[in-house]
Amino acid sequence: MLLRHTSSEVMERSALTINPAKTCQPIGAMYAALGLHNCLPHSHGSQGCCAYHRSTLTRHYKEPVMAATSSFTEGASVFGGQANLLQAITTIFGVYNPDVIAVHTTCLSETIGDDLVQIIAKARSEGKIPEGKHVIHCNTPSYQGSHVTGFASMTKAFVTYFADPQAEKTQAINIVPGWVEPSDMRELKALAKQMGVEVILYPDTSDVMDTPYTGKHDFYPKGGVTVERVQASGGSAATIGLGLSASSPAVEALQSKCAVPGTMLELPIGLQGTDRFIDTLHKLAGVEVPQEITDERGRLLDLISDMHQYVHGKRVALFGDPDQLVALTEFLTLLDMKPLYLVTGTPTPQFEARVRKALGGNTPEAKIKAGAQADMYLLHQWIKNEGVDLLIGNTYGKYIARDEDIPFLRFGFPILDRVGHSYFPSVGYKGAMRLVEKILSLFMDRQDRDALEERFELTM
Repeated sequence: MLLRHTSSEVMERSALTINPAKTCQPIGAMYAALGLHNCLPHSHGSQGCCAYHRSTLTRHYKEPVMAATSSFTEGASVFGGQANLLQAITTIFGVYNPDVIAVHTTCLSETIGDDLVQIIAKARSEGKIPEGKHVIHCNTPSYQGSHVTGFASMTKAFVTYFADPQAEKTQAINIVPGWVEPSDMRELKALAKQMGVEVILYPDTSDVMDTPYTGKHDFYPKGGVTVERVQASGGSAATIGLGLSASSPAVEALQSKCAVPGTMLELPIGLQGTDRFIDTLHKLAGVEVPQEITDERGRLLDLISDMHQYVHGKRVALFGDPDQLVALTEFLTLLDMKPLYLVTGTPTPQFEARVRKALGGNTPEAKIKAGAQADMYLLHQWIKNEGVDLLIGNTYGKYIARDEDIPFLRFGFPILDRVGHSYFPSVGYKGAMRLVEKILSLFMDRQDRDALEERFELTM
């Protein structure tokens, strides 16, 4: 029966979340830590927590995820996890030899109240952290925020621990990419390279979570930003943060600590978002936009004009990460589609205002909600009351799509029942072309499926 028990009567809920449109903070912190070269993420809590975080990332990226744990038992749960973490630091540097251990907390260690600053300082004073090695941390209680919040906290920790206010001044531009795929990070670097701009991008999970198959396993893949590059970011000319929810804490910390001016943009998903990113790079670095990028933009426009008749007026429901939803809303509106329902489980100040701005006065009837009760149960209720033509979100949306017979575009995190999503970008003009093609294919497949025999045409 799947979700057919969902009631169509929408009632206010204050203490109950059903099928949350998010996952927990430590997963985001672990993903960000993997974007630091030779870094071993460490979950300060039970083995079960670490196993869940690793397995979720592995199922999405189809890559092995290396991480350590403090392995709390009953004793640590009562008396605190300091002894466990001190032993873990000694063992990890002795056996696995990372450059950095990136510690994030869990519900258990947060509830106990473990002081990680004090524990890390004790480890260093006792010589448990070898010369030239680092232990960093962020606080990520799972009962607050979401995976986006955890990602933002660990990214900020990069700045707190490594960015050097005395770094040599350069013309490099820092990019904090927000929660995007490894392919997106690679595309952002490629666009900057085409423009001749030196960038320091972090975190950077390209060549970490999408490594080539070589026949041998590298415990620490070749990708990830180095500690030295993060240190040098303190001397960069400017910082661009992509996605306010995931990137603004790091951008603000870098501006406060190192006086590097920051510019916040929405994610460069779609035409307008990519235009703003390219234009900002052009202005900050003082370089011209090469013809090859202009041509790429033109091909996207050509594709949009070719497919416009098939998507005009289509109603869309979306769920997932706030930064991605805002960017997608703006792009769908450009395509003359109607983003009608949007929910994110991530507590997000100004989320509705950002979405309304992206809508540009279109679809005033859109329903928008963020936070604890902005869940997939509510989204399903809205759809039951007034249907949509397309659903966009992570794998968990497949149940709603099946029950309501709606074309479904898998987008965001996690995607557990398909492969390939981490290898193809969604940002930039190339990413926008891929999104447009996928959306059009869904509608064309549905038209073929539902066509009467006499209407089943070769050319549509």
